[in-house]
Amino acid sequence: MTNTVKSRPDTTTALAGSTKARYAIALMLFVTVVINYMDRANLSVAAPLISEQFGLDTAQQGLLLSAFGWTYAALQLPGGWLVDRVHPRLLYPACLVLWSLATIFMGIVGSFAALIVLRMAVGVFEAPAYPINNKVATRWFPEKERATAIGFYTSGQFIGLALLTPVLTWLQYVLSWHWVFVLTGAAGLVWGLVWYVAYRDPKDSKANAAEVDYIREGGGLVDLAPAPKTGRKKISWTDMLIVLRRRKLWGIYLGQFCLTSTLWFFLTWFPSYLVNYRQMDYIKSGFLVSLPFLAALVGVLIGGVLSDNLVKRGFSLGAARKFPIITGLLLSMMMIGANFTDDTTLVIAFMCLAFFGNGLASITWSLVSAMAPARLMGLTGGMFNFIGNLSSIATPIVIGLLVSKTDFAPAFVYMTVITAIGICSYVFLVGKVERITE
Repeated sequence: MTNTVKSRPDTTTALAGSTKARYAIALMLFVTVVINYMDRANLSVAAPLISEQFGLDTAQQGLLLSAFGWTYAALQLPGGWLVDRVHPRLLYPACLVLWSLATIFMGIVGSFAALIVLRMAVGVFEAPAYPINNKVATRWFPEKERATAIGFYTSGQFIGLALLTPVLTWLQYVLSWHWVFVLTGAAGLVWGLVWYVAYRDPKDSKANAAEVDYIREGGGLVDLAPAPKTGRKKISWTDMLIVLRRRKLWGIYLGQFCLTSTLWFFLTWFPSYLVNYRQMDYIKSGFLVSLPFLAALVGVLIGGVLSDNLVKRGFSLGAARKFPIITGLLLSMMMIGANFTDDTTLVIAFMCLAFFGNGLASITWSLVSAMAPARLMGLTGGMFNFIGNLSSIATPIVIGLLVSKTDFAPAFVYMTVITAIGICSYVFLVGKVERITE
């Protein structure tokens, strides 16, 4: 009888003899995020030369830079639905290959309309990426390691952009803007094949039983069953109303829109600002563009550690989470300083401080975890990501309409006002951080 009952191992015992296969998974996610964001930002690197070749005005530039956001934001909820039904080993390579092919063709086509269509295609196929990342991290990491894993692979968006932007700028200078898209797309094709060959779920991987037990006992979903093909409950309008009619939830939705507006400014208009409005050459601008991304990386790493330390010191969850967010948003408003100086060093300093603040505030998903109705965690997260990513549409277009060929100042005024609205949303709409009851 005693042989038929197995006690559950504690995490300390399981960890002692475990392998470290989960670290390789974290590295794979990191590389995927680097490629993901490289394919989002490559257009901003090439935008000045594309605009020159096709004779685009600032409004047309804004339309092109926003094309990714139209489809990316619209497909957040359908993308999450797909992630629940298709295994990451198959879905991620398919997405990588398809968005990489669209990227390669952006370097081949010869018309403005085709660039917009292909850029929208990139948004379509990148939409499931972050939900896949989250699903993989939930399967492979116990609760006490998951935030660190997420922070590590998320840092790839800033490390990749900081290191690769000068390379892409140099490549464009030596060859042409077409090669920026061809080579970044080719990297995605190769990595899609690597992912398919290398990725497995914990129980099917090189992780030994001790590591699998360690992940399982720590809350990792190593035994997550595939979603049933039939009989799955559909999202109801009642559920939608729950996540759309709560003032506190609208506080984090609006706050996320305002926060990511700064991110999308740097992903779209910042290189053009340095080249066209600060008269910098392409090589110098490529180097200077990388500095704010490094500052944002430091902010991301500090934000999570600071928030967790505040919790450990006895601060309320709301204070611990909102302090880095609101402080970061206040720092992001410093970009307005660029309107009052012609000194390049000061301009870059203001940009670095602003993007550092954006990184510091980038722990907003922790509020989704703390406030979403328990039964509707996924739906709330999808709505949060959808509304937040509307900024990928609004920011490029609005800035394109506000600025002229000689005056970029209205863009920084707009960004400052949007950031101030974000601060107000966390203070007055979110209020006390607590779980929403139905």
